[in-house]
Amino acid sequence: MVENYQSALDLVRKQPPERPVALVRRAPVTVAAQWFQANFKGDVFYAVKANPSPWVLETLWAAGVRSFDVASIQEVELVRTTLPAARLAFMHPVKSRVSIARAYFDFGVRTFSLDTHEELVKILDATNHAKDLNLIVRLATSGEGSNLPLTNKFGAQTHEAPSLLLAARQATQDMMGISFHVGSQCMRPTAYAAAMASASRSLVRAGVFADVVDVGGGFPSVYPGMIPPALSEYMDTINRAFNEMKVHDETQLWAEPGRALVAESTSVLTKVELRKGDALYLNDGSYGNLFDATHAKWPFPVRLHRQDEAESETLKPFRFYGPTCDSIDSMPGPFWLPADVDEGDYVEIGMLGAYGVTMGTRFNGYGETETVFLDDAPMASLFGLGPRSLSNPRSLFDVDDNKVVRLNRPKGGKRGKKRVKAKA
Repeated sequence: MVENYQSALDLVRKQPPERPVALVRRAPVTVAAQWFQANFKGDVFYAVKANPSPWVLETLWAAGVRSFDVASIQEVELVRTTLPAARLAFMHPVKSRVSIARAYFDFGVRTFSLDTHEELVKILDATNHAKDLNLIVRLATSGEGSNLPLTNKFGAQTHEAPSLLLAARQATQDMMGISFHVGSQCMRPTAYAAAMASASRSLVRAGVFADVVDVGGGFPSVYPGMIPPALSEYMDTINRAFNEMKVHDETQLWAEPGRALVAESTSVLTKVELRKGDALYLNDGSYGNLFDATHAKWPFPVRLHRQDEAESETLKPFRFYGPTCDSIDSMPGPFWLPADVDEGDYVEIGMLGAYGVTMGTRFNGYGETETVFLDDAPMASLFGLGPRSLSNPRSLFDVDDNKVVRLNRPKGGKRGKKRVKAKA
C-alpha cells in the first residue's frame, strides 16, 4: 500500500527514507488532463512512454482520457491490463512482426504508425492484410524550437511522403492519417503550424485526403530557464493551421501529449551520501530517475529537506553525482541549494513526472525507487497549481560558480515566500 504524506518534509520527519522516493501528486495529472480535453479540439492520446506508472494511467482514465499512444507491445499489454476498455494506437514507426500481430489479434489494436514502405508491408503481412486498419504515416520535421529535437530517427522525408501516403490510402478501407513530432519540450507554437503546412503539401502531392491529422507530442512543461508560452497559444496555433489544411470535413485531429500531462506530478527525494566541495553524491542518478539531468543537462529545480528544518540562508551552486561507479553518472546543474548542505540531508528534485521513474535501470544494483503520494502543490505549473516560472539564482545576478546568493526569510526560519538578492 502506497502511503500518503502532506509534503516531502513531512516524510523526512516521520520516516527518513534510505532509498530514492518518487513523490507523486494526482491533482496535477487530473487538472492537466481536463485542460487538454477542454482546450484541444480533437482526441487526446496520452503518450504512455512519458510515465507508464499504473497510478498515472488510472488517474488519466478517471479524468476522462480514453485514448493512449503506446510504443511497444509491453505498453500495449500494460494499458490493456490496467484499462481494458482503453483505445490504443501503436505509434512507434518501427515494430516487429510479432508485436504487430499480437497487438492486432490479441489486444484489438487497429491503429499503427509507419514511415516507410517496408513497415507498411510488415503491418499488412502481420495482420493478414486486414482491411480495418488505421494507418498513420509519420513525416519528418525540422525540430526547430524544441529543446530535445527528434529529427534523425523517424519520419518520412518530403520527397518520400507522397508515394507512402498513396500506398497507405490504398492499403486500408478504414482510416489513413498523417502525423509528425515537432520535438520534445517544444518552445515555439509555430513549429506545429509549419509541420501541419508541410503535411498538407504532402497530401496534395499524393492526391489523397487524410482521415486523421495527428500533431503528435512535444507540448512543454516548466523548468528553470525554460518558460514556454501559454499552452493556449499552442492550441490556437494548431486550430488555425488545421483550418488551413487541405483536409475534408470529417478529418479527425489527434494529439499525443506526454510531458505536459505528467511532468508536474512528480518529484524525487534523494539522500546526500557525501559532499566534496561543490559536489554532492546522491543515492539516485542518471541510471535512476535523473537521466535528463545528465544527458540533456537540465538544471531541475531543487529543495533541501532536513528534520530540524534549520538551514543556511545562503545559496550556492552544486553539481550532483549518482550512486553508481560509472563516471558518466554525473549531473552538472548547477543546482542551487543552501550552502551548508551535507551528508544525511535530503534533496527534492522537482518536475520529474515525465521521463523520471520510467528511465530507471538496475545498473550496479541501484535503481529501486519507492513511491509515496503527497498532497502539496508542484514546484511549478502551467495550469495554475503553482508558480508559472522557476527562477535560477544564476540567471538573476551576474555571479560565477564561486559566488553565492542570500535568501531573506521571515524571522523564526519558517519557509515562506523567498526574496533573493546578491550577497554583499
